[in-house]
Amino acid sequence: MTESTASATLQELERRAAHRREGPRYGDDALITCDRLVRIFSTDGVEVQALQGLDLLVREGELMALVGASGSGKSTLMNILAGLDEPTAGAAKVAGCDLLAMGAKERLRYRRRVVGFVWQQTARNLLPYLTAAQNVALPMQLGGRVPGLSRRRRTERVESLLDLLEIADCRDRRPYQMSGGQQQRAAIAVALANEPSVLLADEPTGELDSHTGEQVFAAFRRANEELGTTIVIVTHDQTVASEVRRTVAIRDGRTSTEILRRTEVDTTTGQESVVAREYAMLDRAGRLQLPSEYTAALGMRDRVMLELEPDHIGIWPDAEEE
Repeated sequence: MTESTASATLQELERRAAHRREGPRYGDDALITCDRLVRIFSTDGVEVQALQGLDLLVREGELMALVGASGSGKSTLMNILAGLDEPTAGAAKVAGCDLLAMGAKERLRYRRRVVGFVWQQTARNLLPYLTAAQNVALPMQLGGRVPGLSRRRRTERVESLLDLLEIADCRDRRPYQMSGGQQQRAAIAVALANEPSVLLADEPTGELDSHTGEQVFAAFRRANEELGTTIVIVTHDQTVASEVRRTVAIRDGRTSTEILRRTEVDTTTGQESVVAREYAMLDRAGRLQLPSEYTAALGMRDRVMLELEPDHIGIWPDAEEE
C-alpha cells in the first residue's frame, strides 16, 4: 500500500467515524431531500419568495401527490426538482445529485438520466412529427442512462413501455392521431424511457375528463408498482390526490399538512379499508402551520399561548387580543 493510498484510507475511516458520532443526517434515507429550500424571484425590483424554507423528504418507491392553491409554490418546487430552475438557498438533492452545485452540463445530464417529466399540456410532451414509438425512442438516442444502447435494445424497451401503459396500438400514430389520454400515456412512456430515478408530473390530468384522467393515473400507478419508479404528481384533482398513500399540501412556500393513507383489516369481518389521517407539518426550524379553519374558529391572529403537557402541547388564542 502506497503512502497516498494509506492516507486516503485513513481519511475515509475518519469520515465514517465522524458520521457514526453525528448520527443519521436529515434526508440520509430519502431519494429526494429538500432542506429549508428557498426560491426568490425578482421582477422590476420587487422580490417574491415562492419557497420560504420548504422541507420535504420523498423515499424511494413512493407514489405521492403535491397539492396547494395557485401561488403556493408547488410548481416552483417541481421545476427545481426537474432541473429546470435553480434554488436561491437551502439544500435540494435528488438521487444523490446536489441541485445547488450542478453546472449547465451536469444539469442537462441530470434531466436526461435522473428525472423524467410530464407536462400538463399534452402538446409539450411529444414532438408532433414523430410517432409514439419514435418519441419514446428519442430520449435514449440523445444520451440515456446506458450510453451506446443498441438499436434492438431500444426497440425492445419502447415496445415494453407501450405495452405497460396499454398504448401498444398507438406505436405508429402521431400525436394528432391519438386521444388526449393516449397522448399523456405516451408522454409517460417518454419520461420513463431512460429509466429515471424519479418521475415528476405537473397537473398531468388537468386537461382531461374524469374517466380519461383515471386511465392516466392508472398508468402512473402501473409504472410505480411494476418498474419501482418514484413518482411525484402535482395535482388539483382530488380523485388523484385521494388515490395515493401520501398527499403533501404546500401553503405559502412551505409544506403545511400531510395526509397519510393506510390499509386496515377489521379483525371481526376481515374486510380491508383505507384509513386517512391528516398531520400538520413541523419543519426543521420548529415552525408549525396551523390550518386556517382552526385558527379562524378560535380567533387566533398574531400571537398564541403555548403550554407543555406530558404528552402534548396546548395552544390557545392570546386572551389580550380579544
